[in-house]
This record gives sequence, structure tokens and C-alpha cells, in this order.
Amino acid sequence: MSVFSSALLRSSVATRLRAAGCVFAEDEARILLDAAATPADLAVMVRSRAAGRPLEHVVGWAEFGGLRVAVDPGVFVPRRRSEFLVETAAGLTPEGALVVDLCCGSGALAAALAASVGRPVEVYAADVDEAAVGCARRNLAGVGGRVFRGDLFEPLPGALRGRVDVLLANVPYVPTADIELLPAEARVHEARPALDGGADGLDVLRRVAGEAPQWLAPGGSLLFETSERQAPAALAVVGSAGLDAALSWCEDLDATVVTATRRRGR
Repeated sequence: MSVFSSALLRSSVATRLRAAGCVFAEDEARILLDAAATPADLAVMVRSRAAGRPLEHVVGWAEFGGLRVAVDPGVFVPRRRSEFLVETAAGLTPEGALVVDLCCGSGALAAALAASVGRPVEVYAADVDEAAVGCARRNLAGVGGRVFRGDLFEPLPGALRGRVDVLLANVPYVPTADIELLPAEARVHEARPALDGGADGLDVLRRVAGEAPQWLAPGGSLLFETSERQAPAALAVVGSAGLDAALSWCEDLDATVVTATRRRGR
């Protein structure tokens, strides 16, 4: 519990954040006050947030899927819309399922999926970024998750080939030319490889889809987010890889998810 209980102090912090452009200044002020151990800590946190650093990087965690997920500076911050990806995957995850989280970032997707299904699952994850791997190892320790550093499937144990029931791949899908249009919180403070999807935003997806059939179990599914604009092209990518694809959309979160399944018998 925070040592700061003054309504006046909370109002002062909120005013500072609001002046810096923080839309949810009151909520953020409460979080910062709860997180700060000393007045000096609070001053540093408020200054950092007002300068544009993501709140999650300032306090070291993000709320996602009902969990508090560790997020270190520079690591991709899990977006709330990705909770729809977890929800969609949960319906395809039986007890004992083998789950892989590629481009895992903080490991938030796999952690939230394991918590959501409430059944034992076997979890593996991989990311090319060292800081992200460190976060994911902490976030997945409670479910026995194994996290590897490397490019997409390359660092995963070969014994997983043909056995993956659920393959989560929150691949970067922002077209390179659109990176500069992103909010500064993402553009400046998150690792560019976690955002940049190449010329049309689908470069990483093509690589994942091309290898996915070798790793998925028969009836296993690859799930990923895409934008509404990119959805037709994304469906074509996974279709050309021989996967049966379906599109889901959540109005509340404005989230678009593709589920691409390896046919049984193939």
C-alpha cells in the first residue's frame, strides 16, 4: 500500500500528468502513488511519465488479462486489444496442450492464456530481444514456461515439431512507412523490431506462416492479430501456406484475430 494518501498530492500529480497530455491522468496518478516507495521515487516517476515514457515502463508492470505482467524498459507493452487473441486461443486449448508464444515480448499472451484456461498446459516462448526474454522468463516461471532467445522458430527445441497445439504469434504488423505515425510512447520507447512488419506489414507473418505447418500438430492452430485493412492479405498469406483460416473481430476492443489451422491428416 502506498505511503501517499493525500488527496491534494494525488490531485497535484494528476494535474502535472494532464498538462503533459496524459488522457487518463487521474488513474495514472493513483498508479504512480501506489508504486512509489518514497517521495523521491514519486518525483522521478512523475517526471519520467510526463516526459513521455510509457506508464508501464515507469512502474515496471502492465495489467493484462487479469494479471500483473512485468514489463522492463524497451520491452513491448501488451495492448488490451490482445486480450481478444488470448480469449480466442483459450477456446482451442485443451488440458495438457502444447503452447508456443512466438515474438513473445513480455510473455503476456502465454501467461494470460495459461491463467485463462485454468488447466495445465506446456508453454514455450521465444523472442529475439534479450530484454523481452528476461521479462518473459519471469512472467512464465509460474506456469513452468521455457523461454528462448532467437529468431522465430530457430531457438525452439526440435522435438516440438509437429506437436504444437496452439501457436500464438503476435508478430509486428505496422508497415515500415507508418512507424513514424505511431504515438511517441511506442515509436521512441519500444523496440522497433516489435513494431516494424516490413513494407506492407506482413513480412514477419509470411515467415511464421511458411514454417508453421511443420510445427503445428494436426488440428493445431496459429493465431495472430492483424489490422482490419490488412486482414484480406493476411488471410491469403496463411492460406498459401496450406492452413485453413478464419477471421474473428471484437468490437469492444477493436481487435482482429486470424486463426489458421493445420488440417488433420496433413
